[in-house]
Amino acid sequence: MKIEKDISLKKYLTFKIESKAKYFLVAKNKNQILNGILWAKKRKIPFFILGGGSNVLFSDKGYEGLVIKLQNTKYEIRNTKIVAESGVPLQKLVIESAKKGLSGLENLAGIPGTLGGAIYGNAGVFGREIGDLVEEVEVLDVRGPKLEVKRLQNKDCKFGYRESIFKRKKNWVILGATLKLKKGKKKEIEEKIKKILKLRKERQPLEFPSAGSVFKNVPIKNVSKKIREKFKEKIKNGFLPAGALIEAVGLKGYQIGGAKISEKHANFIVNTGNAKASDVLKLIETIKEKVKKKFKVQLEEEIELVGF
Repeated sequence: MKIEKDISLKKYLTFKIESKAKYFLVAKNKNQILNGILWAKKRKIPFFILGGGSNVLFSDKGYEGLVIKLQNTKYEIRNTKIVAESGVPLQKLVIESAKKGLSGLENLAGIPGTLGGAIYGNAGVFGREIGDLVEEVEVLDVRGPKLEVKRLQNKDCKFGYRESIFKRKKNWVILGATLKLKKGKKKEIEEKIKKILKLRKERQPLEFPSAGSVFKNVPIKNVSKKIREKFKEKIKNGFLPAGALIEAVGLKGYQIGGAKISEKHANFIVNTGNAKASDVLKLIETIKEKVKKKFKVQLEEEIELVGF
């Protein structure tokens, strides 16, 4: 186990914004994850589990603890099930399941990050969420002096829209999971993946570094009848897209420093080349303030803010 000091996180983050970890560990298996956490606990310093580096913004000040970068990437396909470690890139599983003619993951094509990160935030798009496919999750309970491995069934994970129990139970670290898929036609699955990737390219600013969608979409039960009526053509599956609200307050293309609200998709903040985390944070605050003032809607971040 090699713990390094004062490591730049820029290359590990999809935002490509400079930040430093006081301590840094690349963990390639369960034992290295466990030993890294024990190392941090012994020194009474915080630790942060980093997957693919999407959906997260680290402070310009850096992180005064141990960042554990997951590279535990073993997986196995057993009939219609995938048993995989948390560090496996989600896209690897999308591609490999398609090759086997297994259906379920195709809607998640193009979502960056790892399996563990996807489960943590119940990642989803186009009407499908990873939580729909999870059968079992292996977690490490780091609460006590002795670390304990537990297995949770789907119902125990309390999946919701961009939510899971893991966001509330900060003492639980996802080690791996079993996904349950269905048999399908390989050609149809691969065609759907192509279609989803094309849609993402058309609708999202993939040409710039970003952390993905900044805000959660808003449940229509949380907005007034007047607002529902105004945006009725934008509402899908009981949610009002955050991007529609941001666009409606005239913030598309608005820029602070090197961070910019995308002109292609208003719920994306992109790094134009030299963005700082503070630039992104100011944009987030500006968006929330203007949307609240005009529509009386409180937007909630989907990305995780670390070290602020």
